Amino acid sequence: MYRTHSNGELRAEHINETVTLSGWVQKTRNKGFMIWADLRDRYGITQLIFDEERTSKEIMEIASKLGREFVIQITGTVIERESKNPNIPTGDIEVLVTKVTILNESLTPPFTIENETDGGEDLRMKYRYLDIRRKPVRDNLIFRHKVTMAVRNFLSEKQFVEIETPYLIKSTPEGARDFVVPSRMNEGQFYALPQSPQTFKQLLMVGGMDKYFQIVKCFRDEDLRADRQPEFTQIDCEMAFIEQEDILNTFEDLTRHLLKEINGVEVAEFPRMTYDDAMQKYGNDKPDIRFGMEFGELNEVAQHKDFNVFNSAELVVGIAVPNGNSYTRKEIDKLTDWVKRPQVGALGMVYVRCNDDGTYKSSVDKFYDQEDLAKWAAATGAEKGDLICVLSGEKNKVRAQLSALRMELAERLELRDPKVFAPLWVIDFPLLEWDEETNRFHAMHHPFTSPKPGQMELLKTNPGDVKANAYDLVLNGNEIGGGSIRIHDKATQAKMFDYLGFTPEEAKAQFGFLMDAFQYGAPPHGGIAFGLDRLVAILGGQETIRDFIAFPKNNSGRDVMIDAPAAIDEDQLKELNLKLDLNL
Repeated sequence: MYRTHSNGELRAEHINETVTLSGWVQKTRNKGFMIWADLRDRYGITQLIFDEERTSKEIMEIASKLGREFVIQITGTVIERESKNPNIPTGDIEVLVTKVTILNESLTPPFTIENETDGGEDLRMKYRYLDIRRKPVRDNLIFRHKVTMAVRNFLSEKQFVEIETPYLIKSTPEGARDFVVPSRMNEGQFYALPQSPQTFKQLLMVGGMDKYFQIVKCFRDEDLRADRQPEFTQIDCEMAFIEQEDILNTFEDLTRHLLKEINGVEVAEFPRMTYDDAMQKYGNDKPDIRFGMEFGELNEVAQHKDFNVFNSAELVVGIAVPNGNSYTRKEIDKLTDWVKRPQVGALGMVYVRCNDDGTYKSSVDKFYDQEDLAKWAAATGAEKGDLICVLSGEKNKVRAQLSALRMELAERLELRDPKVFAPLWVIDFPLLEWDEETNRFHAMHHPFTSPKPGQMELLKTNPGDVKANAYDLVLNGNEIGGGSIRIHDKATQAKMFDYLGFTPEEAKAQFGFLMDAFQYGAPPHGGIAFGLDRLVAILGGQETIRDFIAFPKNNSGRDVMIDAPAAIDEDQLKELNLKLDLNL
């Protein structure tokens, strides 16, 4: 038996008991006549004591050689600790060691394995197996497990059935780029790794499974950032014989359950906002509604003077920054520089100070009087002591720019409290979006999304105006889930492929199996997929998903620990009938 107790288990009631413990040596303190060592495992830390008056010379000699991260087993007696440590659960006791065995020695770690480490992110990712020994990382992985089990238990109780779908599938032209896998047995042909199990879960509905879910790996070969990885995990769900309201109610309940079970937070309301309203009020389709600063459109009250910057703009729009009038001119200039960064792209910013005496002072006083500025304040909801920030330009671009400024100001003003949760549904998305590069419409979600009832005929005349029977669940400014009611008959699906530019031959080659299945009594169905990595991070009070993934990739999509991706040898290439020409 390697241990009778874990290193987080012993308390004062265990005093005088003989115990056996195993784990890693976190650190030692050697006073010559007395040696202390902190022994760590997944469950906590126990202090060990070696005392030359009570410990044999042989054991003292071994103890003097213990280094950081040595794996050891000890047997000893639990005694009361003289200098108690209230910061750890085992702080009232220590173990007087009578036997010690070194199970494995360790090199000196490249960084300190403690809550606060001296290792940079790249170094810790290279030695991720050591980083996992640190309590913050370990706790994040245990937290992820807790969320995953809560999801699995909730859905199982709602009669969802967990079903695995294939990882080696067919490449499709819609969506992000696929990761492709060459087939050795089928020369010149390739599998693709799934971006989602979309078509398979629809086929499961055709198969009569009624309620399906899967916690599944998905893959997208796209550029990375803090909340995106080339491989990620979805909570993938589908239901038959339902309408949009059924989906929203079911997954509101799941989200409410998770917030209560995991965070102890009760959320009663899940507001619903149309895509158009979200874009008009917040400039993006995943607004953070924990704070205000809603957009105020100013065209009617700002385009009647000789200020050509506004007069030539498609949209003039502003936000009121709470207590922003306290900003110095230097601080406002820095905000202006911030919006002019290439990442944001604004050409400049107009500001208005809302003074405590009810007057206004702006950067465009030459063109606008107090009456004009009062109308700006009314449109943006600005009060005394606030600062109005105004941007102008092409409608879609300026909304995105002001949205970025709104979020930046919220961070600076500490309005994005990670312990406050504000969910909402964004509904009525456009079915299609125009792609400037290909000069045609693409499906905003995917080509299996149905239009809102009664809007199919609009595709012929005003395709950009057609609304999708689709919905996103947003939490604290992050999309955590999205889905739609699907097309479930062959004729409608064929029309959709036609509008998206597929020839009948292309549609049959890519999705003929699904079209064929629809001919055998496909039920009305719809579903949703949650991004588990992002959901766990937000529930854990963070927005960087990498901290909640055991072995994440870096921003270049590389696993620096195992050095992947990597070249393969010539024999493997020959088996796959591939030739790599590095001179191309």
